[in-house]
Amino acid sequence: MLRLGPLVVTGRLLPVGPAGGRVSLSRSRSWLSRPTGPVGDRGLFYRQVRAAAGSAGGGSRCLALKTPKGTRDHPPAHVALRDRLLAAVVACFKRHGAAAIDTPVLELRVPFARYLAMNKITNMKRYHVAKVYRRDNPATTRGRYREFYQCDFDIAGQFDPMIPDAECLKIVHEILSDLQLGDFLIKVNDRRILNGVFAVCNIPESKFITTCSTVDKLDKMPWEEVRREMVGEKGLSPEAADRIGEYVQLHGGLDLIERLLQDPKLSQNKLAKEGLGDMKLLFEYLTLFGIAGKISFDLSLARGLDYYTGVIFEAVLLQQENDHVEEPVSVGSVAGGGRYDGLVGMFDPKGRKVPCVGVSIGIERIFSILEQRVKASGEKVRTTETQVLVATPQKHLLAARLKLISELWDAGIKAEMLYKKDPKLLKQLQYCEDMGIPFAAIVGEQELTDGVVKLRDVAMRQEVDIPREKLVDEIRRRLEP
Repeated sequence: MLRLGPLVVTGRLLPVGPAGGRVSLSRSRSWLSRPTGPVGDRGLFYRQVRAAAGSAGGGSRCLALKTPKGTRDHPPAHVALRDRLLAAVVACFKRHGAAAIDTPVLELRVPFARYLAMNKITNMKRYHVAKVYRRDNPATTRGRYREFYQCDFDIAGQFDPMIPDAECLKIVHEILSDLQLGDFLIKVNDRRILNGVFAVCNIPESKFITTCSTVDKLDKMPWEEVRREMVGEKGLSPEAADRIGEYVQLHGGLDLIERLLQDPKLSQNKLAKEGLGDMKLLFEYLTLFGIAGKISFDLSLARGLDYYTGVIFEAVLLQQENDHVEEPVSVGSVAGGGRYDGLVGMFDPKGRKVPCVGVSIGIERIFSILEQRVKASGEKVRTTETQVLVATPQKHLLAARLKLISELWDAGIKAEMLYKKDPKLLKQLQYCEDMGIPFAAIVGEQELTDGVVKLRDVAMRQEVDIPREKLVDEIRRRLEP
């Protein structure tokens, strides 16, 4: 079972959890809410914290707390930005008719395939957004954390060729367009085409997977280095590597597919011919969706996971480095996926297959890009959704504020007030501006006498008296988009 490391206090390892054990990745934290020993001395856990902090035995050490290795805290602005990002992604998934599922966080296998096999499901469109955890060592300097969000969309079932696959690509296009991350390109290929290329280049089938993993490095390494690895490390002959290079450096659209269908070698390979036929059909559907201009048939795309059986794809963000560069360069993958028709059968006791195609959105990388963009622009991110601040201009009106804010809460209005008996009006209005709260509902002695509430538009700095019984309706009217 994957477990969190110990709490680090002043360089010392402090056991956490009941009876000094280390806490597992369980969602239950009930043990934290109760002492593990006698109430008088607060139990072993509390004594250890005090000792480590230097408060026991008369010591005077500094308390230094750290998050577990490979993780980080997220302040309110980060969480608000991530919530906005996740909401956009989930809205797209729902727009395409997907239902949400949730699987155990501790599962180290492929949860969706296991879920389908265990529940004997043969037809499903689902999405899953959740925190997951890497088993390998994190590389936080490259934005690779042990704890991260994963957003998956999958279509399971036996359907006509390329229709679900085209929808997955449409979803990626919609999400990247909605988020306005800049120019992007979605690369597509097919594992059957790749395997066909390897076959016609006389590569032994036993070396298909290792050769595939080397080809996958072409987006990060020049062909000369990839060729050197094929020959020097993977044991391919120089001639075979050169023949592979003639194919995997090609990219284009329907014209390239038509050309490869006429290739004297590939056209004789059954797998390659099937893959090219489906790729042609896929591009016809993508053209109907109006997104073919953002799709590139790229024979260098391999995707390392060996469970893919058909179409594979990867979305990358592009940037123009300078005026002398003719083509935009990739700055990183932000989504990827493909078809995996055999995976569910690996979990099914009778080996029953359920064809599947899916996509995973790289939320963490997209979040890092948005985070940098917000920081560079100086944009202030709202961390709350408060719509109204209830304020008073004079002293001794706490009761009036409490009564009014209760009325707003009961009506479903998101409202706040300052936790002081007699706050200054200027301070209350400044809080509205600092927190981006659009309206202030001001109730003073005169307003109470007249039976009205002064509604202030914080941005416009305009005020109007509203009859108290009409306040909720007026706020709702003003909040309408």
